[in-house]
Amino acid sequence: MQANNDSQSGLREFTPTKPFFVGIDSDGCAFDTMEVKWKECFIPQIVRHFELAAISRYAREAAEFINLYSRWRGVNRFPSLALTFDLLASHPAVNERGFVLPKLVGLRDWLAHESNLSNPTLEAAVDATGDPDLVRILAWSNAVNLSIRETVHNVPPFPSVRKTLDAIGRQADIMVVSATPHEALEREWRENQIADSVAVIAGQEMGTKSQVLSLATDGKYASTHVLMVGDAPGDYQAAQKSGVLFYPIEPGHEEASWKRLHDEALPRFLSGTYSGAYMAERVTAFERLLPERPPWL
Repeated sequence: MQANNDSQSGLREFTPTKPFFVGIDSDGCAFDTMEVKWKECFIPQIVRHFELAAISRYAREAAEFINLYSRWRGVNRFPSLALTFDLLASHPAVNERGFVLPKLVGLRDWLAHESNLSNPTLEAAVDATGDPDLVRILAWSNAVNLSIRETVHNVPPFPSVRKTLDAIGRQADIMVVSATPHEALEREWRENQIADSVAVIAGQEMGTKSQVLSLATDGKYASTHVLMVGDAPGDYQAAQKSGVLFYPIEPGHEEASWKRLHDEALPRFLSGTYSGAYMAERVTAFERLLPERPPWL
């Protein structure tokens, strides 16, 4: 397995060993970790660091909708935080209570100018500007990482993941393509003894998912020989932006999705019959599961 570092050189230098390439997201896709990370780690730290105890119920509703049950599922933690506060601002119960939410101007400005959304780039922005919003958000993000390290252990991959990785690895190079920090990815994949099944573990420090896919595959594989496997619309968008194929792991139907990938979709991908009507059918079923509007609006 090639080592991850803070640059993208490992992606540019990545050399194919097989004729096909499969990128796989981690949280909520290979591992059933989305619920525990958001409900037990991210959201409690949002309530704590942004002093939302008076509206904690609604903060939880908004954060869970954005990050687990909507078309924004799987978005990077920093824009998801801004989206959560935007949704909270439109919540009738929050408005009735007259609760004043932080505007997070510093975060929004950073998001508008930074493409590599990770703790290291946020730390650099804090050092350069001292912006109080960014200081607060860095403290929140660090607290989330600590909570994940303390809380999320012994979570195995979904059933059928191991045998599917074995099947993929016989004809394709495999790379983890995730917005999760590398430290957590490395720990979870090694803890479950599947890290050696992949060539590279690419976390948020290596760039966006579309950047990772493009750097790893452009000019190295035929576009029809590259497949992104993910559980979030952002994974599909990354595949589209990179001009490659996409297979969805459906939220709430993960076990069936992995079984279908192993039994049906992977053979189609390897034989050249995956794209077109079959992929469109799978994407349509996936998109129906993730609405845009929350139930309270």
